[in-house]
Amino acid sequence: MTLIKYPNGNRYIPKQAVNRQLAVKKKHDEVLFGHRGMALEDELNASNEYYRATEQAVVYKKPTPVQIVKVDYPKRAKAVIKEAYFRQPSTTDYNGVYQGRYLDFEAKETKNKKSFPLKNFHQHQIDHFSRCLLQQGICFVIVKFVSLQRLFLYPATQLIIHWNEQESTGHKSIALADFEKHGFEIDYAIQPTIPYLKAVDQLIMH
Repeated sequence: MTLIKYPNGNRYIPKQAVNRQLAVKKKHDEVLFGHRGMALEDELNASNEYYRATEQAVVYKKPTPVQIVKVDYPKRAKAVIKEAYFRQPSTTDYNGVYQGRYLDFEAKETKNKKSFPLKNFHQHQIDHFSRCLLQQGICFVIVKFVSLQRLFLYPATQLIIHWNEQESTGHKSIALADFEKHGFEIDYAIQPTIPYLKAVDQLIMH
């Protein structure tokens, strides 16, 4: 292959190669920045839809148990809920089946750059994780550090440890360094947007 250079010494790059490089960069930028402003829940819902369509896993977002008390009908074809309340505390956001294993997980976001506040969880959620773990369930949290655009799958076992120790240690949050050490980072992709099953495989093998 003949190497061609301009008079100034710069290497000549064919236009087709330049276009290919630009196309790759554009797709890379779409993966990194295209999802900005999109809620984690929407990203996971789309990812789960992809996993179901490709028969890799069957995972759904749990419906929130709400009791409707009062409904107004301003028009015949429309109804407006005026009053409602939670019938019982919700447990976690998602559950389903993957390769014969039960998955149960929560999705959380934080704008903090160095830690994740434990106040984002509730005791009944911790209790629910504990019960699922006793039945050999695969339990975890998917946490998005919004400002950093970083995603982690964090084992429920580690979350429970931090939750139970917060009174004795005084630590009310989990450091980013702990996510890096004990969690599994997830890189955004095209299909699915959040390929978290790769991290689940790592968790199972860990």
